Amino acid sequence: MELDLEKEHYDRAYSLLVNIITPRPIAWVTTISPDGKVNAAPFSFFNLLGANPPILGFCPGDREEGMPKDTARNIRSTHEFVVNLVDEPLAEAMNETAAAVPHGVNEVEMAGLHTAPSTSVKPPRIAESPASIECAEWGTLQIGGNRLVIGLIKRIHVREELYDPATQRILGERLFTIGRMASPHWYCRTQDRFEMIRPH
Repeated sequence: MELDLEKEHYDRAYSLLVNIITPRPIAWVTTISPDGKVNAAPFSFFNLLGANPPILGFCPGDREEGMPKDTARNIRSTHEFVVNLVDEPLAEAMNETAAAVPHGVNEVEMAGLHTAPSTSVKPPRIAESPASIECAEWGTLQIGGNRLVIGLIKRIHVREELYDPATQRILGERLFTIGRMASPHWYCRTQDRFEMIRPH
């Protein structure tokens, strides 16, 4: 079966792709507006893009009426953001912050969570997140109707029990993030894992 995303199935691209490119990690992005209002929103068009320098990317879309979401507007103004990771205990709270609420509503407070100050950027972190990644906007690419924000990673905050100071590694066996699956409402846990040693 071949699906033509340039012609016949062009208008089905979103539905088809979000149902086969799974699981997708979730960037729970906190930003701050020029007048100091905190915003939090989750995005599953997200991933680590490189390590030298360390960069990540995510794609904040537009509201239904065509206006950029608060996340994109805030980054355009301040050029800073924080990506907070979502583990199983935070799934419901993250989902609450996906609601379309009026500009200026603090989704972190709305979800019953707390913020913590960042070190190198103005937007705060979500205190309950297992890991938060402070970023400066490297640039934003507009590709058709897609907006790709590329962030230069400046700092990582991680729960103490997730970090091994002897090896300077994250203890992945203690981090149980969730992933985005098929649209519109499906997610996955990451506790079912298997190991394969790479060949030399």
